[in-house]
Amino acid sequence: MILTTTDVIQGAVIQSYLGIVTAEIVYGSNFLRDFFAGLRDIIGGRTGSYERLFEEGQRKALAELEQRALRLGADAVIGIEIDTGTINVDQSGVLLLITATGTAVKMR
Repeated sequence: MILTTTDVIQGAVIQSYLGIVTAEIVYGSNFLRDFFAGLRDIIGGRTGSYERLFEEGQRKALAELEQRALRLGADAVIGIEIDTGTINVDQSGVLLLITATGTAVKMR
């Protein structure tokens, strides 16, 4: 399975477009991680725990995108975009949302 951000795959011919595929990964906030990230923000530096969380979320979103494309009979997903955002739940925290979207295609 080829996963790419481009709209074409060099040397390949797209036989059919099977549709848009999406995958969403949602993480809840973690009090201790948020506390230590806040300390980092005060003293400066990168927040490694959140960087790892984003990396993990992107990997999981792409893996789920691939599985959904395979169920459609796709050989590749083109035009992939990964977006991140937050959802305010209430005063106790937020949810982290990572979304991957692309077009499932069948190659010739």
